[in-house]
Amino acid sequence: MVVGDVTTAVDVLVLGAGPGGYVAAIRAAQLGHHVTLVDQGPPGGTCLNRGCIPLKALLSSSERYYNNRQEELAAMGIMTEAVRFDWPKMQVWKQSVVDRLADGVRRLVAGNHIDYVYGTGWFINAQEVRVEGEHGSHRFKFDHCILAVGADAASNPHLPYDGERVLTPEQALLLPELPETLSIIGDDYIALELATLFGRLGVKVKLFSPGEQILTGGDPTALRLVQAGLRKLGIVAVTKTTIESVIDRPVVISQGVSPHTAGLHLDAAGLTTSSNGDIAVNAMQQSTIPHILAVGDCTGGRALASIAMKQGKVAAEVLSGQRVQFAPLVTPLVVHTTPEIAMVGYSADEATQAGYTVVAGRFPLAANGRALTLGSDNGIMQVVANADDGVLLGATIVGLRAGDLIGQAALAIEMGATLTDLAEILYAHPGLSEMLLEGVESALGRAVHMLTKG
Repeated sequence: MVVGDVTTAVDVLVLGAGPGGYVAAIRAAQLGHHVTLVDQGPPGGTCLNRGCIPLKALLSSSERYYNNRQEELAAMGIMTEAVRFDWPKMQVWKQSVVDRLADGVRRLVAGNHIDYVYGTGWFINAQEVRVEGEHGSHRFKFDHCILAVGADAASNPHLPYDGERVLTPEQALLLPELPETLSIIGDDYIALELATLFGRLGVKVKLFSPGEQILTGGDPTALRLVQAGLRKLGIVAVTKTTIESVIDRPVVISQGVSPHTAGLHLDAAGLTTSSNGDIAVNAMQQSTIPHILAVGDCTGGRALASIAMKQGKVAAEVLSGQRVQFAPLVTPLVVHTTPEIAMVGYSADEATQAGYTVVAGRFPLAANGRALTLGSDNGIMQVVANADDGVLLGATIVGLRAGDLIGQAALAIEMGATLTDLAEILYAHPGLSEMLLEGVESALGRAVHMLTKG
């Protein structure tokens, strides 16, 4: 490119190279489009570079440290010297994971012949975008545009972020040294995972939840196990707390996100937004201007990379003329606490409130052979089904590798599987997946591996 007000015609212009954006760009390229992808930073966006992946990497390393302490291994007959950790080296390893994945995304973008432009874009009108970046200012005239500009941590007027005493979750992951104490405000999965990370490493953590429980929408019975795990890490959890009442510093605030749409000049394109700045879209990810689509966090809703990636695929296919829409029945949520918790579909209370007559089953992890061979007995499987026809409505798993197991329940719900369908499947033994079988058989009133009342 050259500096100056030159206009380049493009087929598909994608603004934002996070999970929604780069996936949309690749899918559009697969469908035969010439795609230009614009972002001011490296591909992968917040999730890969500053959020999801860095947090999960640090959670993994902290979990290995915590589970390999001398007193934990001694019970299995393993004697070792005291296990220590090095926070700066953890950060280096975390970054190596990020770099490897980011390089993979770069290779995918290049391999699909997508033009990558470093810069920031905004609308001139409904057909053109100006980008300021590495080669100065440039205009793009597009046939279709996909907005995947993401979101930033929601600000709070009572506690403005300063990067030192009041931190966003991303800033907390970049702390050069571990603080002795840390307060965390929030009742979402990010707040719980941050508390778990720092609690495992010996930081005295206080978790302040504005709601009535530590995780919005979680099943109370399951959350009691998670809260017990937090207490074991020395984490103090306080509910029904106002943000103004938290005076301890440093403090991390995790209370949702705000769409990163303020600088897009959406009014110049005639796009409609909510009062929060979310871009209004239909089930095909089309905005009020049909050839301009939007995906991911900038559209509101739950800020999950899984949602953004699926919406990116839908947007690319829609602009290619395919009759598709974003319409999942359920969205799994995984929280990497100790123990893990994973949820999909309805809890029993939610199903009842939705008008279903509910049948539920549960099975303790302590009765699962594979869990005990792995040295874990803290957890539970809960399933919820429609009593009228046995169709599975939801599942909650607390325990070892809950996040990996929840996919089976999500698939069952999407396919309309019944309790009987799931009970007829042969599950590998001994295996953690048998937890689903046992939970289903409990709901059917024929549990074998636990005593029932009667």
